[in-house]
Amino acid sequence: MQEDITLFLNYLAKEKKCSKNTLDAYHNDLSQLADHISHIASRDVAVTGGVELSEEHLTSYMLSLREKSYTVSTIARKVAAARTFIKFMTERGMADSDLSPKLSAPRVNKSLPQALSVLEIKKLLDETGRLPTIDARRDQAMLELLYATGLLASELMSLNVDDVDLDRGCINITNMRGRARKIPLDKRIQGLMREYIASVRMKLLTSDKQEALFLNQRGDRLTRQGFWQIVQGYADAAGLSSKVTPRTIRHSYAVHRLNNGADLHSVQEVLGHAHVSTTKAYKQV
Repeated sequence: MQEDITLFLNYLAKEKKCSKNTLDAYHNDLSQLADHISHIASRDVAVTGGVELSEEHLTSYMLSLREKSYTVSTIARKVAAARTFIKFMTERGMADSDLSPKLSAPRVNKSLPQALSVLEIKKLLDETGRLPTIDARRDQAMLELLYATGLLASELMSLNVDDVDLDRGCINITNMRGRARKIPLDKRIQGLMREYIASVRMKLLTSDKQEALFLNQRGDRLTRQGFWQIVQGYADAAGLSSKVTPRTIRHSYAVHRLNNGADLHSVQEVLGHAHVSTTKAYKQV
C-alpha cells in the first residue's frame, strides 16, 4: 500500500498543486491507515502494491481512531484522507470497488475564526515601533502589511520585490494552485513599503540576485517558521501571547473590514477564498 500512497501523493503534488503541509498531513494519515491494515490483514490476502482493502479493515480502522482518544476534528481529517485516497485508487482501477462510503466521518462543529479587537491589533503593531533596529523596522513592515491585506503567512513569506507594485498601489499574489489576485494597498502602507524596500531591505541584502521581499539577518528569504517566531515575540511583549498567530491577524483583518462596512465579496476576493460561504463565517464574529 505504501507504493500506492506514494503514487497518490505525487498526484496531489503535481496535479492538485497541494502545499507541503497538506502533503505531509496526507502522508502521516495514510501511513497510519496502511500500518493498521498491514497489522490486521491476513497474509494470504494480497494484491499488487500491498494488502487489499476490505470493509472489515476500514471498520477496524475507525474503531482504532476512536480508541486513541483523538479529537473529532482529527478523526474527521483522517477519514477524509482515507476516503480521498480510496476514491483515487478506485478511479484508476487500482481497487476493485469504492469503499469510501463505508467510512463515515464524525460531524465537526466548526468553531468561529478567532480575531483580535482593534485595540489589541494596535497594541501588537505598536510593539514593532518601539525599537529603531533594522530587524524591528522590517518586522513593522511585515506585520503592518499582513494586517492591511489579510495574507496567509506562507503568501507573505513568498512575496518577491517585483510583486509589490507601488505605482498601481497593490501587491500581486499567486497561490499554490496558480490562482492570481491583486490586493490594493492604502497610501499609508504604500509609503511604509516604499521606505522598507528603499532603505531597510537594502541593509539586509547581501546579494543582488536575491528576489525575496522580506529577508533575515543573513540576507536570505525569511521562512514561515521564522516569521511565526517573530509574531510570537511581539505578542508576548504586548501581553497577547495566548491570542496571536499570523492566522489570527488574517482573521482580524477580515472581521474589521466587514465591521467597517466592506462588501462580503470584496473581502472574499482579497482573502482568496474559493467560496463566499467561507468568508461568511467572519460575519458571525
